[in-house]
Amino acid sequence: MKERSAILIERANGEMDVFAPSKLRASLERAGAQEADIERVVHEVKRSLRVGMRTREIYKIAYRSLRKRSRGTAGRYSLKQAILELGPTGFPFEKFVGALLAHQGYRTTVDVIVPGKCVDHEVDVVAEKGDHHFMVECKFHSDPKRKCDVKVPLYIQARFTDVERQWKAIPGHGTIFHQGWLVTNTRFTSDAVQYGECVGLYLLSWNHPQDDSLRERIDRSGLHPITCLTTLTKAEKQRILDAGTVLCAEIREDVQILGRAGVAAGKVAKVLKEVEELCGPVHGNADRTRNGTRSNKEQGMDL
Repeated sequence: MKERSAILIERANGEMDVFAPSKLRASLERAGAQEADIERVVHEVKRSLRVGMRTREIYKIAYRSLRKRSRGTAGRYSLKQAILELGPTGFPFEKFVGALLAHQGYRTTVDVIVPGKCVDHEVDVVAEKGDHHFMVECKFHSDPKRKCDVKVPLYIQARFTDVERQWKAIPGHGTIFHQGWLVTNTRFTSDAVQYGECVGLYLLSWNHPQDDSLRERIDRSGLHPITCLTTLTKAEKQRILDAGTVLCAEIREDVQILGRAGVAAGKVAKVLKEVEELCGPVHGNADRTRNGTRSNKEQGMDL
């Protein structure tokens, strides 16, 4: 059954498309919204809809409506925007990627100098699991329309090849599987994906690979960035990021993070309530994530 007369809206890439309530419902369901809240949000969006409206405007209407009903759900719904707020330097995004990998059982080191066969390389994340060894480079964009084109994986693969030659020269590394990774918070062009698949460079983006994208890894792990929190101001979030905290789960483990960032004592309970709604109950993995990701400023590499 048709939902209503087709209304053309402008997507982030400038293209016009028909507004599909089913897509909005799907994104709200993915964020964990209750059925009654979903219907209310969709109703409010439809009521405000006009020809040529940008998807960004639609998102804002849906987000404001959802936040009135459940801040935790609104935080999950705003995940893409929250990751964009991990800038502008990109280092918080590197730490965030390291935390996701540590949650999956990788031993990770963030922001480290790694010697190659020819030159030294500043690597965003080095990850190890069993006999697998990875060099992970993170490409952060503050503009959601920006894509990683083929020049980026070409450059990363060249650097990885130099590092891999040095790694293989290390005693015992001859039988270890080595691979380069490229992680971005936006998207890859089709040429970039084709090249990555051809040379064996693993590509991870907001929507790639299917069923194991960055978005899906975050949803499964529950490891949301602190920028998802609606109870914190932009300035408070930035102070927390500047102090080296990127995960909501870290706040639950160390409430003093909020005090050190200048969050008023009377506001702390509200923030913690939202953290619980957003992240769910604490599991052992949360502790392992905090302790499993190291920085070269804290410990040296022991390859």
